[in-house]
Order: sequence, then structure tokens, then C-alpha cells
Amino acid sequence: MMRRAATSFAIIAIVILSANALYAQDKALVNTSASPYAKLSSVNMGDVNWTTGFWADRFKVCRETMIPNLWKIYSDPKMGHAIQNFEIAAGLDTGSHVGPPFQDGDFYKLFEAVAAMYAATHDPKLDQLMDNTIALFAKAQRADGYIHTPTSIEERNHPNQSKAFNDRLNFETYNLGHLMTAACIHYRATGKRNFLDIAIKATDYLYNFYKTASPELARNAICPSHYMGVVEMYRTTYDPKYLELAKNLIDIRGLMKDGTDDNQDRIPFRQQTAATGHAVRANYLYAGAADVYAETGDTTLLHTLNLVWNDVINRKMYITGGCGALYDGVSPDGTSYLLKDVQEVHQAYGRDYQLPNFTAHNETCASIGNVLWNWRMLQLTGNAKYADVMELTLYNGMLSGISLDGKSFFYTNPLSIDDDLPFRDRWSRDRVGYIAYSDCCPPNVVRTIAEVSNYAYNISDKGLWFNLYGGNKLSTKLKDGSPIKLTQTTDYPWNGNVKIHFDETPGKEFSAFLRIPGWCKDASLMINGKTADIKLTPGEYAAITRNWKAGDQLELQLPMPVKMMEANPLVEETRNQVAVKRGPIVYCLESVDLPKGKKIADIALSSKANLKPQLIKIANSDIMSLNGFADVRNENNWNNSLYKEVSLANINTKLNIQLIPYYAWDNRGHVNMETWIPFDR
Repeated sequence: MMRRAATSFAIIAIVILSANALYAQDKALVNTSASPYAKLSSVNMGDVNWTTGFWADRFKVCRETMIPNLWKIYSDPKMGHAIQNFEIAAGLDTGSHVGPPFQDGDFYKLFEAVAAMYAATHDPKLDQLMDNTIALFAKAQRADGYIHTPTSIEERNHPNQSKAFNDRLNFETYNLGHLMTAACIHYRATGKRNFLDIAIKATDYLYNFYKTASPELARNAICPSHYMGVVEMYRTTYDPKYLELAKNLIDIRGLMKDGTDDNQDRIPFRQQTAATGHAVRANYLYAGAADVYAETGDTTLLHTLNLVWNDVINRKMYITGGCGALYDGVSPDGTSYLLKDVQEVHQAYGRDYQLPNFTAHNETCASIGNVLWNWRMLQLTGNAKYADVMELTLYNGMLSGISLDGKSFFYTNPLSIDDDLPFRDRWSRDRVGYIAYSDCCPPNVVRTIAEVSNYAYNISDKGLWFNLYGGNKLSTKLKDGSPIKLTQTTDYPWNGNVKIHFDETPGKEFSAFLRIPGWCKDASLMINGKTADIKLTPGEYAAITRNWKAGDQLELQLPMPVKMMEANPLVEETRNQVAVKRGPIVYCLESVDLPKGKKIADIALSSKANLKPQLIKIANSDIMSLNGFADVRNENNWNNSLYKEVSLANINTKLNIQLIPYYAWDNRGHVNMETWIPFDR
């Protein structure tokens, strides 16, 4: 008996030691610390704390309003019904599933936001909330690991009429992917295995499913968040079958004869050279493929990613970082006379240079997918061009998806809005508190804001990398385990003066890699008050290598002149128009800032606009506006007219004008808005 007890205690001790060893690994948001083909790895969650300024303000709203508001919505049986779906699936209540088939995954995104917030705040109320919710997930999970409330509820109500993966549009793998990611984040934030164990059972189920699935069933990969999720499970558990599964998911994609461009599976992934189809699904796919490359070094994957990235950035991405120009379209379009080759696409990347403004789809989730993809490409390469796109999209295409007070949302993000247009778009042109059938974007944007601090820094064998600038304190360890602490003080993105004070250093040489944004010319750097003789190249990281001491200070100056941007002339929707940028921020014009009787369409900018920054408040948030002069063209006689003769006499007055950041539009009531503005040279 004693021998058996001793054996039991030994087994328990081994389990505890194994669990502790697992938790002792890096607790990064995306953990590439052991990824053999990733150049950079992330600091641990909680190592960065916003102090003052832009992201500190957004993080405060996220903590106090965004997360509580969304949790209330998803708990409301008349609105989100997400928690009720899990209760019914668990047998704790009766009824039918309410909501879209991907709602489980959206609730997991919200849960991930809570976990990320807990990592930063260690709020015990959040910990208890997560434990209670995880217990519900566990009850809703089948013994074989499958968890998907629409199917489970249908099985309870009609046992002979429903089965797993019966409908490829049921989003099971999408939901499972977000479950895996959320569980990894929760484990790294808390050290608890309760959610991770659920995710292990679910991932094991998916692994076994793909071992035996028919080619038809294997195509259940709508919006493939599970590519990222499976790799993150591998990074968390080091179970080799998860990496095997991740590689298999790439290998089988595009092998079925009835694949579609809309779902990026008409041809094998490695044969793709351009971005096609649904932009959210595409960007999630590219992010997942980057994760697989980080673990395998399969250069055929990186080859495709490089080709597609070049296609998106140089031909298909909006100036805000938004992706997915089309509500609806066809692919290929204009390249084949055979009807059988023409396929429907929706919420999709369009043709090269097809970037409409009024009808831009630009789903918020597609912008977030753009961030996820470029973040991973940055980890792989250390190339600042990926950080540039990530920053652009965070400040513009992503952040426009949520109101300044954190309570209402955009599903689509057009670049122009005018009430004179004689049609209604499918989605609301004003932010709404709940997006009835497609509420995927709200929890996605909230988790992104909760997690932005994790994008601010990277580490490598050579030192510390500065990706995003903002007021914060960093307390982390370098790759060799040496502690480092610093304080960053800045009003970025409203001005480009960034001060970095080293509070604690290892007492040995390492490099500080400062990102010089691609938009910035004539950057300058001072080290301990003296001008540094270091080349600062736009779109690259500047390496400053020295034996840093506590008390050392860097002062980086990133000039932010107002710039008028023009598009490639092949973008016919923006010919003879300009967009205004200052630093990473894209600006727009709202009708609320025009005198009564003046219309957005009457306004034109010129090189004499003399736009100057001025700090204002909108919805109790600090906003840097741009104020200057515009030409006013009296063009109010277009009723029932399609064309008319040009009259230069119409440009006859000057007007004081105010532009605001694009992300902040639609926070002062119903307005018309324009991002690309006619330009009179």
C-alpha cells in the first residue's frame, strides 16, 4: 500500500513538474521563442504597460468599457445569446441555437481579450469570470473533444439529423482555431490548464478527424483561423502531431476539384501568386502559413507569402491598410471567355488597382487579419516594412472599426460616404452597437486593442527591437535571460519626439533596434544629449550597439510633416484626388466641419492648403486635427444630371477647413465623409 502511494505521489510530482516546466516557457502572445525559422521573438504578456498617451487611452477604454460592454451583449439572450448557446449545448438549458454558425469563435475572441487584459492587470474579477466560463465550455464539449454549439444543440434536439462537419459552411474549424488561440493566451496569462486541457482535447479531435476525413469533409476550412491555432498549440505543448497537422492543413489545401477562389482553395497554396477572394479568409490563411514556415522552414511557403504580400501591398491594399474592396464580384474577372472559369467572390480582394471608395467593403476583420499576417512576417524576418504595414493598419483600418467610446462598431469601412448616393449599402453606414448576423468584428477589434502592447517590442539574439512607439514601461528579459527595464515617453502619433530612458540594463553590450518608419524622412537621434552619428534610413531598423548603462537615454526625432498622397493612376477612383497623411495617421473630411449649405463634394485641396496640426477633443478623446484652407466649388446643380461642361468660374471661394483622423470619423453624429479629396494643383 505504501509503495503504491509513493508511486502515486511520484506520478503527481512528475505531472506538476511537467506543468511548471511548460508554463516556464515564454509567455508571449505569439510564441516564436523556440521557432527555428523566426528571427525575432516577443516579450512576455504583461511586460509592457501603457502609461500615457494614445494607446494608454485606448487601453483604458478597452478595460473600462469595451470588454464589459461586449460581455454584456454576448450574455444577453435577446442579442448575443452566445453564453446561452453554450448552456444549451451543455444540457443546462433547453432551446435552439441563436446566431451565426461562427459565433462560438467570436465569443472565444472576446474571451481572449479578457485573458490579454488579465495578463496586463491581474484583475481577480477577470480571473474568476474566465474560470466560470471555462467550466461552461467544458460541459459543452463532447467526450471525444468536439465542441461546436450549433451542431451539439442540433444533436440534442434531433439526434439523427446532425453530425460534425456535415456542412462545410458551418465554420467548425474557424471556431476551433479561435478556441485554441484563446486557450494558449489564457494559459500563458494565468498558468492554469483548465482551458488548455479543453483545447488539447479539441485539437486532438481535429488531428484524428483529418487522419480519416474524406476529401470533401477535409475542405471544411472556411476562414482558417485554425492554422494559427494549431501552430500555437504546438508551441504551447510541443506535441509533434500538432505540427504534423499544421503541415497537412497546408498540403491538402487546393487539392479538391471543386475548390473556389473565394475560399483560396481552387489551386494548391504553393501555386498561388496573388491575393484572391474573401479578404478575411485570405489574410488568416497567410498568417497561418507564416506560422507554419516559422516552425518548418519550408521555403515554398515563404515564396508564396512573398508573392502575395507584394500583390496586396502594391496593388490591392487601401491607404488605411484596409483589405477587401468588393462586396461582391467575380474571379477571374476579364481574364477568361469560358463561363465555367468565372466564380462568385464576396467581401473580396478585387482586381489589381480596383479600390472604390463609396462601396469599399474593407471588413474590420480583414484589417485585423492584415495585422496578424504582417506581425508574423516581421517575426520571421526582422524587416521593418512589415512593421510599417502593421502600424498603418492598427491606427487606421483596424481602429476605425470601433467608436471612441468603445460601444459601437463598423463591419465595413468605406473611405467616402455621401447621403446623396441613391442606394443603400448592405451594412450600416453608421456604427452600431450590435451587428446582428455578423458580429465577428467587434470582439476582434477589442482583443486587438487589448493586445497592442504585445506588438511594441521584439527581442533577438542581438538585442531589443522597438516596433511601435507609445508611452509605456517595459520590464522584460533579453534572449539570454538578462533583465532590462526602460521607460518610453512620447506623444506619438501626434508628434515624433520619442524619449527612451534605460532604468535597468544587463551591464553588457547589446543592440537597440529603433524602427525608422517608412513615411519618415530626416529622422535624428541623440544619445545622452549628444547627436548620434548613425544612419537613420526610412523603412529600416537602426541598430545602436553599446554597453548600455542604467540612466542612458535615447531621444529619437521623427519629423511629421503633413503629406498629400496620390494613388497610382491605374486606381481610377482616385485620379486627380489626394489623401492627407501625417505620420502614420490618414485623415478625412467630415461634413460636420463645413459651414451650413456646403457639401463635401464642393471641397478641393491645393498645394496652398497650409494644413497645420491642432489638438482637439472628440468624444472626450484627444485628437490631432489638421487645419488649413480649401477651395470651394459651387457644384450644387447636379440633380438629374450625369455630365456637364467644366466651368473654372465655379472655383471662387476659400474656406477654413478641418480634417480629422480617419479612425475617428462618425463619432459626432450622422455625417458625410471623404478621404480622397479633389486636388487643384
